[in-house]
Amino acid sequence: MKTLLRCAALASLLLTTPLAARPVDDSYTIASRFERYRSLYPGIVWPAVAPVPGETMLFDRAYKSLPDRALHLDIFRPAPRQSRHQGLVLVHGGAWRSGSKAHFYVLADRLAQRGYTVFLPEYRLSPEAPFPAGPIDVNDAMVWVKAHAAEFGLPPGRIALGGASSGGQMASLVAYSDAARLFRSKPDDDRRANALIDIDGVLDFTTPLALQFENASGATSSAAKWLGGTFEQTPARWKEASAATYAGPKSPPTLIISSGNAHFTAGKDQVIATLQANHIPAHWYAFEKAPHDVWLFEPWLPTVIDQIDNFLKNLPE
Repeated sequence: MKTLLRCAALASLLLTTPLAARPVDDSYTIASRFERYRSLYPGIVWPAVAPVPGETMLFDRAYKSLPDRALHLDIFRPAPRQSRHQGLVLVHGGAWRSGSKAHFYVLADRLAQRGYTVFLPEYRLSPEAPFPAGPIDVNDAMVWVKAHAAEFGLPPGRIALGGASSGGQMASLVAYSDAARLFRSKPDDDRRANALIDIDGVLDFTTPLALQFENASGATSSAAKWLGGTFEQTPARWKEASAATYAGPKSPPTLIISSGNAHFTAGKDQVIATLQANHIPAHWYAFEKAPHDVWLFEPWLPTVIDQIDNFLKNLPE
């Protein structure tokens, strides 16, 4: 009885203790993008999550404890008989300041139906914590997934990392900088990915093309707010945050998907050349006349899924 009373008292305390307030930017939503695009792209469809029998979803599993809160991830699992025994950690976008793991629900749902186990982590956005907090959180999500891979029927060596927009930028940064042992919480963190998927994520902030867009607004740009200053103020940090800086012989096989808006994948030519020189598989696909958020809407979403599926199922063992 005393144990039950203590548990009840603790539960009451947890329910009544207010959580620490943190700044939230909700400017990037699927609804706002759909409204922006519907008159520009006739035939655009906002698809629904539609699970199939045997598919399961686990929400808000804690992967990291911070001093004032925990970080969580959602997991989409295929029906057991359909599993390809390949995991994929997908990092959402939102210009480093906004967005939600829920934005990947449809993509994760469709990939689970292709046999993949998909993990969607939240991470600290720039209003809460600037660079390098986000990449470190992505590192920790990968570490957690690899450590718990067996629980989901996955070999630890078959976990890919990917993302879209700013999430693709961070996924690329974490994947390519693994050999340099950067953005780790612990020196022995195992976060090596067996593949990288970058959907419209900048690969080199320091190129003229990237700077034309990411640095154009000066200190008010999303990249400058995340990196703590403009390119002119903090050039070393802009280079440090560029995945192309670290591409080399230990980089994972890479798929880059472009919406067709070239500045979102600035640096891709250098990265692909480096990977090919090191005999690492590097695939490139570009849409024509598509919106930036090709992973959110039909008719582009099925092509994104096909590209990811074809790439992952043909990875070298």
